Amino acid sequence: MIEVTDTAAAHLRQLLVDKNAAAGTGLRLLVERGGCAGLQYAMTLGEPAEGDTVVGHAGVNFIVDAASAPYLRGSRVDYEDSLNDSGFKIHNPNAARSCGCGTSFEPAAPSRDDAAVPVPPPVPDGQACGTAAT
Repeated sequence: MIEVTDTAAAHLRQLLVDKNAAAGTGLRLLVERGGCAGLQYAMTLGEPAEGDTVVGHAGVNFIVDAASAPYLRGSRVDYEDSLNDSGFKIHNPNAARSCGCGTSFEPAAPSRDDAAVPVPPPVPDGQACGTAAT
């Protein structure tokens, strides 16, 4: 489904400690309509729900809902720390192009197997590219 780096897992573990999160809480990765390129990533802390895919790595969970899974298949989740930008990053092989903000992407044309991929729900009014709620 997705690959998670050791760096991403370590930062999530620290985030969960800092937030005093309940056991079972993980990082939920979402794809929703919006952003500069058509779809955008959103991330929030939460617990798995029925139908979610849970990817455990180094003792922490990364959660992907069924509607987002086709868009994230084969992606790598990392944590990058630089002078200009720090945070969780998704490196997605399914993106035909990405916006400079790093949170918005245009999906590649679906294969026959992905022809029935559902369109994610729209972004709430007032949220623009790169401003997904966490």
